[in-house]
Amino acid sequence: MDVSFENVKHFITLADFTPKQVLWLIKRSMEIKSELKKGNKLPQYFSGKTLGMFFTKRSTRTRVSSESGWACYGGHPMFLGKDDIQVGGGEPWKDTSIVVSSMVDCILARLGGHEEIEVLSKYSSVPVINALTAKFHPLQILADVVTMYEHFMPNYQSISSGDLPLPMFKNFKVAWVGDANNIINSMLVTLPRIGIDLAVCTPPQYQILDDVAKFANENSKATNPDYGAVSYTHDPKVAIKDADVIVTDTWISMGQESEKERRIKEFAGYQVTEKLAKEGGAKPNWKFMHCLPRKQHEVDDEVFYNPERSIVFPEAENRKYTVMAVFEMLMVNAKN
Repeated sequence: MDVSFENVKHFITLADFTPKQVLWLIKRSMEIKSELKKGNKLPQYFSGKTLGMFFTKRSTRTRVSSESGWACYGGHPMFLGKDDIQVGGGEPWKDTSIVVSSMVDCILARLGGHEEIEVLSKYSSVPVINALTAKFHPLQILADVVTMYEHFMPNYQSISSGDLPLPMFKNFKVAWVGDANNIINSMLVTLPRIGIDLAVCTPPQYQILDDVAKFANENSKATNPDYGAVSYTHDPKVAIKDADVIVTDTWISMGQESEKERRIKEFAGYQVTEKLAKEGGAKPNWKFMHCLPRKQHEVDDEVFYNPERSIVFPEAENRKYTVMAVFEMLMVNAKN
């Protein structure tokens, strides 16, 4: 199915993309995965092309998936840590963007404040991909959704999808039990628009950003019957009721290490366990997801290492195929 990406230049947040475009990215990710698993070689779209990778934060999955994914198309990924370039010495992102984008073909950036990626994309002459900011982590949510299709709708090809690339989810619930961070922000602007009910549970001290909550509420079942419902609570058991998937993330993000002791106290009762899921009334076949790396206070070993319950490692692997779909979308589809 043809889905237009005309006038799309950057990949900053999934809020910028229609449900049809999001589902195209999900479907294309699964197609890429299938081709690679069969041992097929992909078109060498990026032969002679360079991906500039700005990373001011540590990374395992994002760096490995992006470098190996770009290389699959014959391109050259160039890793640029904060101490490798003059940003670490005070050069502004505006200047860096103008200069580096004149020498590379695409930029992927894992930064701090969201305003940094906005400046980078504003002054770049080439496509910019958000590989994480404090506000959004759109690449992670694409991988999460691919994993949900694989485990909960493996027969998606035999289900009617109308004019959409994939069938929407129906009667499917994701429960978030954790911090009000970039992962839940990205879920809020994405999951309800593809039919997923999303229950958000954070401690009272941690509130979802107003603009994110506004977007989610305006793009939920409250305004469109095909969309998923959005709800908020501070009680994990309330959020978990009838959940198909329970998701959490780190309680202490990079740069918040000094807040560790206080945060662990404030997140008391939020550790995901079989006991919590049973008491909350999650569906019997519920699955656990986490973007990694994980700490034991967030989820215990019984859940995390149980392959019948936890799908965190397939979720992590899918990071590669989803960033590859974004590469294709920006560098091939949007330019045709």
